[in-house]
Amino acid sequence: MPANNPDRIHIIGVCGTFMGGIARLARELGIEVSGSDANTYPPMSTQLESLGIDLQEGYAASNIPNDVDCVVVGNTISRGNPELEHVLDKGLNYTSGAQWLSEHVLTGRWVLAVAGTHGKTTTSSILAWILQDNGLSPGYLIGGVPENFGESARLGETPFFVIEADEYDTAFSDKRSKFLHYRPRTLILNNLEFDHADIFADLAAIQTQFHHLLKTVAATGLIIHNKRSDAIDEVLAQGVWSQTQSFADKTQPNTEWQATRISDDAAKFTVTKGDESCSVSWPLIGDHNMQNALAAIAAAHHVGIKVEHACESLGRFRSVKRRLEKIYADENVRVFDDFAHHPTAIRETVNALRNQVGDEKIIAVLEPRSNTMKRGVHKDQLADALQNANKSMIYADDQVLWNVDELASDLIQTFAATDDLLAAIKAELESNKSQEFANLNTSPATKPVIINILIMSNGGFEGLHQRLVGSIKS
Repeated sequence: MPANNPDRIHIIGVCGTFMGGIARLARELGIEVSGSDANTYPPMSTQLESLGIDLQEGYAASNIPNDVDCVVVGNTISRGNPELEHVLDKGLNYTSGAQWLSEHVLTGRWVLAVAGTHGKTTTSSILAWILQDNGLSPGYLIGGVPENFGESARLGETPFFVIEADEYDTAFSDKRSKFLHYRPRTLILNNLEFDHADIFADLAAIQTQFHHLLKTVAATGLIIHNKRSDAIDEVLAQGVWSQTQSFADKTQPNTEWQATRISDDAAKFTVTKGDESCSVSWPLIGDHNMQNALAAIAAAHHVGIKVEHACESLGRFRSVKRRLEKIYADENVRVFDDFAHHPTAIRETVNALRNQVGDEKIIAVLEPRSNTMKRGVHKDQLADALQNANKSMIYADDQVLWNVDELASDLIQTFAATDDLLAAIKAELESNKSQEFANLNTSPATKPVIINILIMSNGGFEGLHQRLVGSIKS
């Protein structure tokens, strides 16, 4: 890794997962770090403060130390921000998070990047764990908290570095996708759909960025791609200069890596690569996670890990925070937290839970919070994505630019206030208790009636998760 690191940096917009990871890596390099953000709240604020980072709430020119060597500007920061304006007025040295990472951490390392619309965080976490469990002690930067590690980033002790490769733009002055700074030697392309409607006009615009990414992979590198994605096939057809391998389930012919479900919920499956085959039994569920695991196994194989050893490691994988995470359970109710916010991810998450719980009741609770969802780009797909839930509840604040009431039906309720939404969930739980009481009076041997509350949002959802669990416990 480069030795010419600055002595002191300041990060504008430090509390996002990516920029918080940059701060953590900088501290590991021995760099003094300060930072600011409009929303400094736990757990990121406490994690940063525990690292000795001087953290400021809100933006002000005075937050930037006089002796700073470089200011790292987060990609959510735009012109008009007082700290950014100060940087430009004073001619201070500045860069983006992705470029800083490239120059100070990734140079000279074997970068394993995970790109795609869905599954980046989970697949990156699986891959980092497989490498760790097989003695390779990788560095990583992931947009979530892998439970096997308990932190979102670290430098690692070997040349290998796993990174969640996001297609979102880099910074106010650099509108390339962040992943163009990473120069991977091993690249996973999980899937590709239209998203980020605030910066991309259409799918073709995203595909252009993905094709630029392919151009950065060396001829000796490896691109591992989903055989079931037509959009990825179209990107590859524009030109590939590296080795390629494909992955999919067994229904796809001429695929190097294949996975086959053993159990209905895909918690057990087989992995096949040519004459090599092994079985997996792990805590995660869903066909989408089976595919995430398959891609990670293929990437780990590229750095020398045997298929059977990677499969064994999956049995010790402990998932990722906010990925179908069970945050509460008793004999009558389970509450799950999931990051899903695109119709495909919503569908996969609901279906995975359905395959696990059988005919138990599922209430899906959704906040359309991403810029794409707020604009209503995928609104016509939402009802279908939620169809495997018994009932769905959708909350829309005044930032949502379309009429969510269009989706209202016998199976979908809409809400403009989280207080009303919480009251509706509690009413469902009370109804569930009444049904169980009636069943017990009829037949004492009747099993408890279980209700599963699946909360999906890529934000804090006004603390709905904690408020719901608190009300259940009280």
